[in-house]
Amino acid sequence: MNHLFIINPAAGKGKGIKYAEVVREYFRHKEDPYYIEFTKGPGDAERIAREYVTTNNYRVYSIGGDGTLNEVLNGIVNSSSSLAVIPSGTGNDFFRNIDASSDESLLYRTIKGKEKYIDIGKVNGRYFLSVASAGIDAEVVFNSDRFKKLPLFNGMSTYVAGVFYTLFKYKSFKCKISTDKGDYHKETLLLAVANGKYYGGGMKIAPLAELNDGYLDIYHIDKANPFRIIFLFPKLIKGTHESIKEVTYSKSKKVKINSQESFLLNIDGEIFRTTEAAFDIISDGIKLVFPLKKNEKN
Repeated sequence: MNHLFIINPAAGKGKGIKYAEVVREYFRHKEDPYYIEFTKGPGDAERIAREYVTTNNYRVYSIGGDGTLNEVLNGIVNSSSSLAVIPSGTGNDFFRNIDASSDESLLYRTIKGKEKYIDIGKVNGRYFLSVASAGIDAEVVFNSDRFKKLPLFNGMSTYVAGVFYTLFKYKSFKCKISTDKGDYHKETLLLAVANGKYYGGGMKIAPLAELNDGYLDIYHIDKANPFRIIFLFPKLIKGTHESIKEVTYSKSKKVKINSQESFLLNIDGEIFRTTEAAFDIISDGIKLVFPLKKNEKN
């Protein structure tokens, strides 16, 4: 088997780069070909992954955060190569869906892991693994980026800082939402379209989502004042928000948003500005590597 390790040296304040020597040592006496590539900026992970998988099949390891992982996914989708996740960023939300423990043995257990097809989402031509969304959360992610480089912020604390920075500035937007069940005109605080359960540094936005059920889980939150949002926030983190009156939940294979005003679209933590977004679920869209359990033999 060919192994390709794509490492974002800037992720997790340098955490990812430490894996390079561990990989070299592991393969020192192995026959399997392996390659290590470092990213230097946005788009590199996707470009590197695509260049490799167009010539051969690889097990491609994303060593970085959710942004790096999203790039690697988009680089290998529609190929026969598989995707492996070594979380080294601040949020690492998709990895939470795998239900694997992250410790020093994770790299070795992933190299020996088993491949299984999972669904992936697609929005405006871009693929995603966990959650794509529009509204206040995209504004939060956009604003949270300014806190990532500060020494006291990481993971959830970065996201919380972004929340309070955004809270009293954000205004909901009017849009038409189309699903398999019909069209709805809404004033939207947040629309989350989910394949996985988590985003935002551990927020359980879609507690019922499954990676292989062939559906997108849709959570819509109506317009609310800042103090109501503060009340909602802890429930969103814990995944206990389904019974709240502002929250509407449904499942669909397709979703479309149209608005006369521009809004920010959050795709696995990457931010884009648009006036419309079309979502689809791609059943069995990627081969994902599931790490061996700690006591599981290869």
